[in-house]
Amino acid sequence: MQKKSKHPNHKNIGRKHKRPAPRSAPTKLPPANLQTTTLWDFPSQQYGDGGQGSKDFTGATPAYVIWNVLQRYTQIGDTVVDPMCGSGTTIDVCKELSRKPMCFDLVPFREDIKQSDARNLPLKSNTVDCVFVDPPYSDHIDYSDHGKCIGKLTAESGKYYDEMQKVIKEMHRVMKPGKYLALYVSDSWKKGVPFQPIGFRLFGMMSELFEPIDIISVVRHNRTLLRNHWHTSAADGNFFLRGFNYLFIMRKAEP
Repeated sequence: MQKKSKHPNHKNIGRKHKRPAPRSAPTKLPPANLQTTTLWDFPSQQYGDGGQGSKDFTGATPAYVIWNVLQRYTQIGDTVVDPMCGSGTTIDVCKELSRKPMCFDLVPFREDIKQSDARNLPLKSNTVDCVFVDPPYSDHIDYSDHGKCIGKLTAESGKYYDEMQKVIKEMHRVMKPGKYLALYVSDSWKKGVPFQPIGFRLFGMMSELFEPIDIISVVRHNRTLLRNHWHTSAADGNFFLRGFNYLFIMRKAEP
């Protein structure tokens, strides 16, 4: 979500992630296909020519998830907002599908992401056709050094949920009635710390403002799950690795 560069925001705030070196040739990946069940499984972070966001960005959103959301819930020319845009995956998918991206982050990763806080977006009310957001799930990832980053807040405290409530209210404000919100998130478990059902908590908060449309489970294929010693530890320690993310689809009600 969040090195000296041409972008003005990089003057005072450092990003944890390094920009990947340019690839000499595109890598052909499986195409994105329209999913028809509530269990989504895809073998890679990106699809097709692999030109969506950065697969080396820690916590990058799977591009095929955004592709499926936009195919189902938007039309050509629609405005799509991502208030926590990370490596810019939403921008790239929008361009491929002829949607208009308006994407923000506290510490932009690239120059076509605008600097802004998801809790106070520089947008008029009732003007956005769709919102996609992949927020921090507790403090598992160190996104940036920005003091206001929600990713610095643990879900063990109410502060995380207080700030996410502000994000949810702001997304509701900018959306047109009858339009759709998609939130992609995981629960949280750490050794020695109680399980945190972040998905259920955020779903409940969103349901106070939005109409629930559906709940989708997206299989996780991150590097952690490829490490045999993690699975050995999970079995020996009697805990579970996070095997899926929630994708919540919500609709802003008509007046």
